[in-house]
Amino acid sequence: MESIQIRRHFSRNILFRMIVLGAIGAGLLYWKLDFINEIYFRDQLTPTGLIINGTILTLFTLGLLKIITILVSYGLEERAVVQFMANLRDKVDPLYEIGEQRIIAHRYRTLEALHRANTPINHSALATTLVASESTRNSLPKFINNTLILTGVFGTIVSLSIALIGASDLLASAVDVNGMGLVIHGMSTALSTTITAIVCYIFFGYFYMKLTDVQTNLVSAVEQITAAHLMPRFQIQNESVLFEFSGLIRSLQSLIAKMESSQSSFQELASEMQQSQGNIQSLEQSINNAFNQVYEERIQPIAQEMEDIKKLLRDGFRLHEDV
Repeated sequence: MESIQIRRHFSRNILFRMIVLGAIGAGLLYWKLDFINEIYFRDQLTPTGLIINGTILTLFTLGLLKIITILVSYGLEERAVVQFMANLRDKVDPLYEIGEQRIIAHRYRTLEALHRANTPINHSALATTLVASESTRNSLPKFINNTLILTGVFGTIVSLSIALIGASDLLASAVDVNGMGLVIHGMSTALSTTITAIVCYIFFGYFYMKLTDVQTNLVSAVEQITAAHLMPRFQIQNESVLFEFSGLIRSLQSLIAKMESSQSSFQELASEMQQSQGNIQSLEQSINNAFNQVYEERIQPIAQEMEDIKKLLRDGFRLHEDV
């Protein structure tokens, strides 16, 4: 499993980094609280600055909460991918201790269903579908990331318009103090909205970029596992069929060689049996010859002598020939 390139706990590290940077930012705000109060809240002739800055901060907060939610979800997905690789390494059920709603579990079930249906598996289509599906989760952060800087520009334009109105009143009446105050208020509002938009955009843009990195890391790990471990298990390709067929041919060749060797052994055994049969026949012939020789040399003379004795007895006692 070392061939699978995945940065483990990547999303958790990004969340930790967000907490640290957020704490640093809160510390800076507390340290420069008087400066913040001077620019944003003191002597505001109109609520324009508060409305625009509030809108920017609201968008920033919503987007940040969405990023945090997605990062937490991706943290669970990374844990599921690591568990899946461990299950493959330990040769147990690949989905052991993995929720069915996880991306890697859904990919495994999809490949399993396609394999059961004898459907060709298009890895490129699966990868494209996964990327498109995950891209939809970033739609709100992407919208806010593109909108934050525009709200700052909008606030600057509105504030400069207020300043121009104050300048017009100042030019119309040389003794009108409100005109000068409106000019100063407009410039102050332009500064505050610009600062708010830039700071929020930098902070949000950085973590939005890291969110896309986390997403890329997760999708890459899923596709690597699919290509290296799941496709060979579920996909039947021409190369693998040829490889299996060549292995079968090699096995058959080995079997044929063994059969030829066995046949040669059987032929040798048959030859030996034929030779043994010839030896047995020779032994039988030798035994018959020995019996004939014994009969001719021993038994036949005794029988002849018995006939002579019988003849002498008949002649001596004058017996009939039939006795």
